[in-house]
Amino acid sequence: MAFTAQQVAEWMVEEIRFTGNLYQTEAIRYVSEHFGEEFVFVNENGNASLSKEVKKAFRKLHGGRIAWDRDGFMWAWT
Repeated sequence: MAFTAQQVAEWMVEEIRFTGNLYQTEAIRYVSEHFGEEFVFVNENGNASLSKEVKKAFRKLHGGRIAWDRDGFMWAWT
């Protein structure tokens, strides 16, 4: 089954809504294992990151209700 960036973003929002936060490392691992490697890439700093398409869909979905915690490397419900 082929997944879309929208489906990945929906999973992220629901996970954060349910648990209150989502660590980047957990998101990368889960997305890679359950949705596919095409939604993950290694950025210029050598760190795993979510694709631009996922991030764009994610921002549209949460509409500012979720914030990125730079120190904790996680997203959290605001």
